[in-house]
Amino acid sequence: MTDRLTRHAELAERYLPDDLLDRLRERAAVYDRENRFFDEDLAELAERGYLHLFVPADRGGPGLSLDEVSHLQQRLATALAVNMHLMCTGVAKAMADRGDHSLDGIFDEALAGEIFAFGISEPSNDWVMQDSKTVATPQDDGGYTLRGVKIFTSLSPVWTRLIAHGRDDTDPDDPMLVYGFLERDTPGITVSDRWDVMGMRASQSRATILEDVRMRPERVVRRIPPGRVPDLLTFAITSNFQLLIGSVYAGVARRALELGAAGLKARTSAKSGATYAEVPESRARLADAHLEYLSVPAQLEACCRDFDDLLDHGARWPLLLVAARLNASTAARRAAEAALMCTGGSGFDNGHELSRLYRDATAGLFHPPSADAARPMFAAALLDD
Repeated sequence: MTDRLTRHAELAERYLPDDLLDRLRERAAVYDRENRFFDEDLAELAERGYLHLFVPADRGGPGLSLDEVSHLQQRLATALAVNMHLMCTGVAKAMADRGDHSLDGIFDEALAGEIFAFGISEPSNDWVMQDSKTVATPQDDGGYTLRGVKIFTSLSPVWTRLIAHGRDDTDPDDPMLVYGFLERDTPGITVSDRWDVMGMRASQSRATILEDVRMRPERVVRRIPPGRVPDLLTFAITSNFQLLIGSVYAGVARRALELGAAGLKARTSAKSGATYAEVPESRARLADAHLEYLSVPAQLEACCRDFDDLLDHGARWPLLLVAARLNASTAARRAAEAALMCTGGSGFDNGHELSRLYRDATAGLFHPPSADAARPMFAAALLDD
């Protein structure tokens, strides 16, 4: 245990030292206010090798585990956009760890400076990865053209590689989902200039419009039937997505609690003459949020370590992964609200960090699957034979 804690501390100092976090927090307010991309942050993180975390040592990277990256993302917090690049490299590592090296080229491209993003979410497609509204048309050379719209494409201003999927209905009796990578300079790709949202504004997760965009045959990585069909690629995507997204919200919750505690210590009650940190109601409010938060990092760590150790939870994996992410995002929203109340009216100012964290935490409502969409899965695990 001590060795593992020491390892996490060493990685934090190497990749996210305190002075860097201070700069990131200062710039976060500017990005949020001006609704612009985090160019300076990304440059600093890239310089430190943060975008290469998952690249194996034998390919020239540090070869961190999912658990190690999860801890770093919790420290970084609100790093939703960086998450998407890390997830792509994490998927390649997860597959390589399980004997599938079909995505090893991602490591070389990441080291060469390519930025990866996800083009999976689509308007009103609550099947998410199990189906697609994007039309995939097969070409004579084995490639495809894709026509459709992908939403919440984080890193929109800078991504150079986009993992995307579409549906090939050439044979109505045997439809297939096609997964592969698109390159930014391919004709037919349009990135929306619309991004004016409540929170996570620096992610610039704009929509991506695909108009017969060519996916070269060597970029096609999977053809999978629609529906709940087990496949290593979709398992690796789901695992990295749910656990790394959850890590971001765990970081938001922790930072909100720190600010809430500071807010109570800084305010003095006119009634008691003591700080609000000594007022029972205020202490109880922060205590409840802290109690709810504490189980979140433990749940994330348990899932990440099992994933790294190649444990086979079988049909329980989706339950464990989705629960970890949902619990983290719920804890973030509740912690941010409690901390905002602890800070008082000053936290309501848009220039206050808690105001931004409160709005950022609301983005957790929109990651798939939502709580409503996930409930049938949890109920079925107990009630259906």
